[in-house]
Amino acid sequence: QVQLVESGGGLAQAGGSLRLSCAASGRTFSVVAMGWFRQAPGKEREFVATISWSGGRTYYANSVKGRFTISKDNAKNTVYLQMNSLKAEDTAVFYCAASANMGRWPLGYDYWGQGTQVTVSS
Repeated sequence: QVQLVESGGGLAQAGGSLRLSCAASGRTFSVVAMGWFRQAPGKEREFVATISWSGGRTYYANSVKGRFTISKDNAKNTVYLQMNSLKAEDTAVFYCAASANMGRWPLGYDYWGQGTQVTVSS
């Protein structure tokens, strides 16, 4: 099992910034990639960004490219999502996830955090 604990959500104004953190523990030797997903009310969970466990590869959804940055502190087994130039449409519950494969589909991720609310006011 892999345990994921997220933190850092909250309220921001449009144009502002927030940073999310996700600390991984447990059987992390089985993890190949970490991802961030989000789910807005009434919408399906969608891919935001993913990073390889080594931190060497990253991929982003087009909607966040250039505004969000995913990174990893290997010493702390912690993944971050720096979110800049926030928009009202970024409002969602953000989830951290871990997978034995690298991909954009939620079904490909085996472990999930509890989620953290991000609200952007316009």
